[in-house]
Amino acid sequence: MTPYQKWTLVSVFSGVLAVILGAFGAHSLKPLLTPEQMGTFQTASFYHFTHTIVLLIMAFTMRSYIHPYLRWAAIFIFMGIVFFSGSLYLLACREILQMPPWGSLGLITPVGGLLLIAGWVLFGLSVWKTNKNQ
Repeated sequence: MTPYQKWTLVSVFSGVLAVILGAFGAHSLKPLLTPEQMGTFQTASFYHFTHTIVLLIMAFTMRSYIHPYLRWAAIFIFMGIVFFSGSLYLLACREILQMPPWGSLGLITPVGGLLLIAGWVLFGLSVWKTNKNQ
């Protein structure tokens, strides 16, 4: 399987999950969440969708060229989605899921944000480095 195919499938999976979670939040969770919790869930959903599209763009970019930074960018974006959006989804639904208070697990969200930022930087570097080599 080529990197293009692999990351396209990861993007498709992430997109399917984003639609399911977004619809579940909008229809099933809305009456159960406070406005603040719903806002947190919507933030998770927005970043999930946005970065899934970025991941798909990276996958399509891999059809033209593969730079090591591009592969790392895709990994960081994917992990950023999992950590950032995943932790926000859990934070919003913590009471419904009867989860204990976050404690040190609250650090997951900013780590996810840093992973997203690093993914964007690596994506830019992969393009910049490739253009310098041609």
